[in-house]
Amino acid sequence: MKKIKIPLQQNPYDVLIGAGTLKSFQKELVKRKLDRIIFTVVDSNVQKHHKNLLTETLYANSDKKKSFLFRSGEKNKNFDNLQAILKKMLAVKIGRDGLVVALGGGIVGDVTGFAASTFMRGIKYVQIPTTLLAAVDSSVGGKTGINFYETKNIVGSFYQPDLVVVDIDFFKTLTSEEILCGIGELTKYAFITDKKFYKYIDNNLNNLFELQPTVVEKVIAESVKYKGSVVVSDEKESGVRKVLNFGHTFAHAFEVEQNYKIKHGQAVILGISCALHLSNKMKLINDKQLEEYCELIHKFKDKIKIKTYDKRKLYNIMLRDKKNRDGKIKFVLIKNIGEILLDVEAVKEDVFYALDKGLYEFTR
Repeated sequence: MKKIKIPLQQNPYDVLIGAGTLKSFQKELVKRKLDRIIFTVVDSNVQKHHKNLLTETLYANSDKKKSFLFRSGEKNKNFDNLQAILKKMLAVKIGRDGLVVALGGGIVGDVTGFAASTFMRGIKYVQIPTTLLAAVDSSVGGKTGINFYETKNIVGSFYQPDLVVVDIDFFKTLTSEEILCGIGELTKYAFITDKKFYKYIDNNLNNLFELQPTVVEKVIAESVKYKGSVVVSDEKESGVRKVLNFGHTFAHAFEVEQNYKIKHGQAVILGISCALHLSNKMKLINDKQLEEYCELIHKFKDKIKIKTYDKRKLYNIMLRDKKNRDGKIKFVLIKNIGEILLDVEAVKEDVFYALDKGLYEFTR
């Protein structure tokens, strides 16, 4: 088992990564003085595929009645489900001395974290991500929230978990599409971290699709370590933390414009492709760099397809992005592997150019 510490000044916590880590969950809670009344929000798919494991571990030390079954999906990341979770927490008498556990993918983690941050003005909570995407993305860093008014994550809070437990055994029941989503987010880390990690991801794509345990553990640990260092420097995303949004301005717009028919990790691949072409159009990277970087992105072209897209609608969606300032879209672009530029403004014509060029291989 690997242990990565997120050394925040006010609320430091550990991220435990490995196979079978859930079996030592209760011991880890006791060690951290988190053994208390547990309220669990569990993804319905996880409940279905891992019922016996949950019975032997999580439910063995908690009252199953104190739980909420969450039906995952971006369209369920809303006020209705947030309210339903809070209502159930009140009904089963969870107090400030309780512990909320989010067991599922990123959507479950985001909504549950938001519920924990607002219930009684904040109670402790633990993230147990059950997808590769959530393990390297939403479970670490303290971003919680819901979608509202055709805008992703526009309502939420920064609220750090007290522990993150990544049990890679959960990944065995992921679909190929869900594995692809995790690899999409890992590809973002390949571009923003350094050339060594970029090459490792590029050389191990097949091992990642096959969920080779040592490779999976390594890339999760490296991604979490990098994200942790960024979050410690800028917890509330006022500056350097925006680097984690490389490709995401485009990606979030794709998800909404496509009515969530493509998943987040797939949209990130498309978003990176467009960000690369916008970076090239604005002369931040040269043609040789663009060709080299697109070689990695185009390895996904047979796995991600969209039929049509509306450039004007995409642009209008991007105008509502949280990172914007003074009513202007602020892009995260690239100058080199590991050298990312923040708050870059672009004219509409260049954005349209990047959309057409970036999506070309994925619409053929």
